[in-house]
Amino acid sequence: MHASARQAAILRALAREGSCSVMELAEQLAVSDETIRRDIKAMAAKGLLERVHGGAILPDVLREPDFQKRMAYNADAKGRIARAVAREVRNGDSIFIDTGSTTLYVARALAEHADLMIVTNGADIARTLAQSGRNKVYLAGGEIRSDDGAVLGGSAVRFVEAFRVRIAVLSVGAIHLEDGCMDFHLNEADLAQVAIQRASRVIVVADHSKFGAQASVRVCDFSQVSQLVTDRDPPAPFLRRLEDAGVELVVA
Repeated sequence: MHASARQAAILRALAREGSCSVMELAEQLAVSDETIRRDIKAMAAKGLLERVHGGAILPDVLREPDFQKRMAYNADAKGRIARAVAREVRNGDSIFIDTGSTTLYVARALAEHADLMIVTNGADIARTLAQSGRNKVYLAGGEIRSDDGAVLGGSAVRFVEAFRVRIAVLSVGAIHLEDGCMDFHLNEADLAQVAIQRASRVIVVADHSKFGAQASVRVCDFSQVSQLVTDRDPPAPFLRRLEDAGVELVVA
């Protein structure tokens, strides 16, 4: 395996796991420990990862804050975004909602809707929308992540593949000018990509801090997004890219 392909695989492993040991990476890539150490040293020099004793972690800028901090950060903006999304949803709609702080605000904003069919991989989102008794809620099965109640992995992907919905509401970790919508974890991106395929309309929710931020895994092109809901006008280069891609921009 060429060094560039190896290093891309190392980044994918770190995006999935957060941290990896030299031994784990060497076993996964079928190379020597020394080869992995050289790769880690080279990647650390470029700022792609941080070296730790016996392995590597993503740098702080590429690690996602814990969920409660994300819920509190830009809370007013996320509330406005959520209410704007709720206005796009009709009673009786079918919706996929992925796990995220902004999407949990969306779930709360949908509290007065009825007869919704909700598909989600978020335990908190499922509970929020099921408690009224007026909606049908389907929660993906699998291991629940302790930080945010997300259910991820192969079983969650297969679960989402079984549904067809009118709207997919997706949170993202960052919006990159060239790469489009980004996230911090490979398994989150995998699930979002399936949701995009199973939805007639894709709504991405992102507060202004996501524009130009950094995350490690690509989710989708702008061309795959029907509508982007945010709280401020994006910087001019992003406005042009969104317009060129035919994305409807909603500023809440």
